[in-house]
Amino acid sequence: MNNLRIVFMGTPNFATASLQALVEKNYNVVGVITVPDKPAGRGQKLRCSSVKEYAISQNIPILQPNNLKDESFLLKLKILNPDIQVVVAFRMLPEVVWNIPKHGTFNLHASLLPKYRGAAPINWAIINGDTSSGVTTFFIEHQIDTGNIIFQEKVSIETDDDAGILHDKLMRIGSQLVCKTIDSIAEDKAPNIKQEGTATKAPKIYKDTCQIDWYKDLHTIQNHIRGLSPYPGAWTTLSNGKSLKVYKSSKEESPHEAKIGSILTDGKSHFKVAVNDGFIHLKEIQLAGKKRMAISDFLRGFEMNETLTVQ
Repeated sequence: MNNLRIVFMGTPNFATASLQALVEKNYNVVGVITVPDKPAGRGQKLRCSSVKEYAISQNIPILQPNNLKDESFLLKLKILNPDIQVVVAFRMLPEVVWNIPKHGTFNLHASLLPKYRGAAPINWAIINGDTSSGVTTFFIEHQIDTGNIIFQEKVSIETDDDAGILHDKLMRIGSQLVCKTIDSIAEDKAPNIKQEGTATKAPKIYKDTCQIDWYKDLHTIQNHIRGLSPYPGAWTTLSNGKSLKVYKSSKEESPHEAKIGSILTDGKSHFKVAVNDGFIHLKEIQLAGKKRMAISDFLRGFEMNETLTVQ
């Protein structure tokens, strides 16, 4: 195995998989950079990132800067003397950071660049009804997600895949692509290919993005729900004002004369919403203040006179 001194930067589970792959294959990870601990939950206790938890378990030195341009942080990073830096699901780096290693800094991105540059490539690929996605490693440059491509790996998106399923697919193949990329850099054989083709954006998902528009077509609504499950979750509003998140659904193409947004249910096992060209069957939902549940459990306490608030 090569002896390149590697500094790894990342935060969530998606990044932890790549760090774990490096450690288990005996790469020389000399330090980890992750976000500062943050208060979370009802008790607002400090919670560390998934990457930090794993780094602690492996006794890897950890840095958690608030400011990536802070002089004390930069000094500590330079003392680690990285030959290469690996970035997975972290944050935009200033040049003073990504320009430190002699072999550069590369990023693992969850799309086939230049498609879906930005914060939420996994969600938008499904929301937009794509049938394939993938991961890309690329050298970091000044503009976000624009650097020269090293490697790409493609995966299919199945009809029933949601954002969680695609996340796990890309996490697994991405962790192996990180190892492949480091090997190619160590051997001085890494491709360095300019991005070509039409660039598209994958902006951050906000609450308003997640609201279901029942006036849209059947396929668009189904993709919207899939693309936001399990997080942050597509939502709608009942006529009693309560918010309802939808995690799993299916579509039924069928002509009808029902009012858009109206609910058809037997009160026991099925709950479907009328849309322009058919029905959306709700399978797993979460009522505000309640746990996520199957639709059959939800219907036990559902008032049959409830309707949806259609925007």
